[in-house]
Amino acid sequence: MAIWSSLARSAQVSAQFNSLVRNPVLLTATKNALVQSRSMAGHGPKMFTITPSRFQWHKFKDMFHMYIMVGLIPVLAVVFYANVFVGPAQLTECPADYEPKHWEYHKHPITRFIARYMLNNPQQDYEKMLHHLYEENEKSQMLALEAKIRAKMAERHDYQSYYYRPAIGKYHRVAKEAADHLESIRGD
Repeated sequence: MAIWSSLARSAQVSAQFNSLVRNPVLLTATKNALVQSRSMAGHGPKMFTITPSRFQWHKFKDMFHMYIMVGLIPVLAVVFYANVFVGPAQLTECPADYEPKHWEYHKHPITRFIARYMLNNPQQDYEKMLHHLYEENEKSQMLALEAKIRAKMAERHDYQSYYYRPAIGKYHRVAKEAADHLESIRGD
């Protein structure tokens, strides 16, 4: 049913367009824009120019200007302040018992701020990497041991005992006491 209704609508639209094309007074083409003759009250031209919408272009310009104001201007202000009023760090003698923090090795104040508040300590990153290497080494040793065990099992034609249940001392002791008690009752 939707197809028939769309066909009926397209027939109505084409009939209206044909009536406009047959009457050249109502519709004239100038510079890729459709100009329609309309009677308008008041002053101004008697022609109404139909042009494509510029909504997306205006929205893009508005958003671009907003993000320039919100993002770029404050960043430039902070960079200007850091370079003009704070300046780069100066090398000085430090006391013998003082160990500099990891962010104090950077010269520029912005990189010092980033190293102090946003990035990890290089020593912490190094220790995390060492832990990762230790874990990978343990995994490789376990895989090598498993490969050795499988090779020995293949060499000796052995198999895994899936039905083996390890003996737990408590239950073994209870079962033995029950068996001894039954044996003492029976007398045999």
